[in-house]
Amino acid sequence: MKITLLGTGDATGTPVIGCSCPTCQDALKGGKSQRTRFAILVESDCGAVLIDTGPDLRYQLLKHGTKHIDGVIWTHGHYDHFAGFAEFHRVQYNVDVYGLPETLAYILDYLQFLHPKKHERQLCEPFELIGLEFTLFEVIHPPVKKSVGVMIREGSTKVVITGDTQRDIPKMSMDLIMEPDLLIADAIVPPTVEVKKHMNTEEAFDLAREIKAKEVVFTHLSHFFKPHERAAKEFPLGYDGMSFEYTKN
Repeated sequence: MKITLLGTGDATGTPVIGCSCPTCQDALKGGKSQRTRFAILVESDCGAVLIDTGPDLRYQLLKHGTKHIDGVIWTHGHYDHFAGFAEFHRVQYNVDVYGLPETLAYILDYLQFLHPKKHERQLCEPFELIGLEFTLFEVIHPPVKKSVGVMIREGSTKVVITGDTQRDIPKMSMDLIMEPDLLIADAIVPPTVEVKKHMNTEEAFDLAREIKAKEVVFTHLSHFFKPHERAAKEFPLGYDGMSFEYTKN
């Protein structure tokens, strides 16, 4: 199993249009401060699945060399997590899409012209794709009524992606995601910045400790962090193209 962080930015991406902060200036020069919008690619010997399809998806798939997708899982109906699905137009039709019924209904009202194959899934009920087991678990991301994270398993390997969430994750979800090999956590800002709909780095570290994650990486990052090379000395920041590989055991 291979997990690639195609996009590690928040809704605006970095650089932010019209911003001249040090991080945006660093991003304009290229390198790891430059962050496209959220998308994660999950690959196995049997295929490839996207978790969310941010607005920069075309660029991300071309850069990664991805030619075909076997499915898409959507965590919630925010623009920066689904709008890039339109980039499949005239490339790949009838893509299999997965998510909660409410999430699929909302997103497909906009993207129905691609005629995707809809697969409704329920919370905490595992399903198989590309030889891997996926499970959706509830998180809290107001004002979205239903938002999920995604757990992936292959043999004894367990990867948890929080999706967009506050720290107050329901107990049923917490019980499910304990002791992952990798936690990919929403950590939109450093602890010096106030945030309501997401976790900051302090809260993300606290979540990693509570669920006893063996490794943690932060994503959905804003330009409020210092330039990447400096900020990465303080926090386990992800970057576009970062990947993790696990051997089946």
